[in-house]
Amino acid sequence: MTASTEAAVKAEAPLSSKRRKSTAARQNLFGWLFVSPFAVIFLALLVLPIGYALYLSLFQKSLIGGTRFVLFGNYAKAFTDPSFLDGVWFVIRFSIVLIPLQMAVSLAIALILDIIVTRFARFSRLMIFMPYAIPTVIGALMWGFLYSDNFGPLAELFGIFGAQAPDFLSRSLIFYGLLNIVTWQWAGYYMIILYAALQGIDPTLYEAARIDGASQWQIIWRIKIPLVAPALLLILVFALIGTLQFFNEPKILQDLAAGAIPNDFTPNMYAYQQAFSLANYNYGAAISFALGAVVFVCVYVFLFATRKRGSFFS
Repeated sequence: MTASTEAAVKAEAPLSSKRRKSTAARQNLFGWLFVSPFAVIFLALLVLPIGYALYLSLFQKSLIGGTRFVLFGNYAKAFTDPSFLDGVWFVIRFSIVLIPLQMAVSLAIALILDIIVTRFARFSRLMIFMPYAIPTVIGALMWGFLYSDNFGPLAELFGIFGAQAPDFLSRSLIFYGLLNIVTWQWAGYYMIILYAALQGIDPTLYEAARIDGASQWQIIWRIKIPLVAPALLLILVFALIGTLQFFNEPKILQDLAAGAIPNDFTPNMYAYQQAFSLANYNYGAAISFALGAVVFVCVYVFLFATRKRGSFFS
């Protein structure tokens, strides 16, 4: 290489480096421009309200003393408040029954639809998924009508046989009434997740199992369910987070249930009552964050326990 060529290469090297930096800076700028609309909405509608609610939760307002800074006083009050603790205990009990039921129903439907390959299966998938597309308010009102012992079809159906329909809006049966509504609403959504996971399994595994003489049940228990275990775990976490924040269905049915659903039925309903019925925004905000802490602890403990075992379903 001649001296002139070496000089040209040395002169071009910094130039190429500057071009790469310029290109990277331009790409970064375009990237920020693309995400900026979402970032603005995220900050305005999520981060700022949460920050303001956290700020409110650190104060206490009273008629005599005015507004004063109490730091974690509202949180200490929440975790010793029987109404809040009873609501937390209810949603935990509800989760223990609801989540396995939802998973069993959605898994059974997904396995059946995975085996049946006809137009009826496609139509069935759509119909089973349909409740998820119905707004929660509409679904709860519809079930409130069906449960009604005055004008609901269930009461008329039992009346034909001279029997009295079970009152799922009564204090003793409201647990099962809500259980049915939430399972109906979400089982189709979870079924789609599991069905997609089943479609991702390599068909050669089934062929190899059949050659070895495996029955359909053995294929389900030994191949399909273990391979969709990650999807089941994902559903379980989603369902746990959603159920601990239970609010829409009991709030909609509260007026129809005639005292079976009090204002502190769930922690979210209790926070709503404190904030918007009693104008106690500070304590309502503290209850919301206290519930968030309970949800975080429950999910963390569950994920930690399943990680220690390698697989929850193994």
